[in-house]
Amino acid sequence: MPSLASITDTNIQDFMVRALESVSSTMIHEPVRLVEKTTEALYAGLSDRVFVLSRVGFIGEINGSVHLCIPDEFAQHAAATVLGMTPAEVAEGGHDLVHDVIGEITNVTVGGFKNALCDLGFPCKLTLPTVVRGDGIQVASLQGMSRHIFQFDCGAHRIVADIQMKD
Repeated sequence: MPSLASITDTNIQDFMVRALESVSSTMIHEPVRLVEKTTEALYAGLSDRVFVLSRVGFIGEINGSVHLCIPDEFAQHAAATVLGMTPAEVAEGGHDLVHDVIGEITNVTVGGFKNALCDLGFPCKLTLPTVVRGDGIQVASLQGMSRHIFQFDCGAHRIVADIQMKD
């Protein structure tokens, strides 16, 4: 069985870029562009804003999770686009509606990432999405996990993908 050491940083970056590009183009209908890989736990440019933070884990031959940090205004826009609703209809639907859509976007994104891991010989399954909304929320670095943080631009919005893995 391969070890986590056989997965390169380039693999992880490529897997996340492809997964997020696929979801963005098919569900949100907007291109996404990798801006940088960073080691900063504080999400630059998002610490003073309300955002939606969603998490989906993967368990099996490799274990970990992916957190997507999305500005609240972009989360509402994404929900409207995915559901074919107006912004007013999304606002009327409330935060639970937005959380459901962002949970699904995260689930599909992490599913694409997980499938690439499976193709490398790491079969695993996804956990259910967890979604929270707030400001100043940060993801702690877990002991014994490798961590990879990527910042993406989608239109005028910054999206952060925070991956932690352990085999």
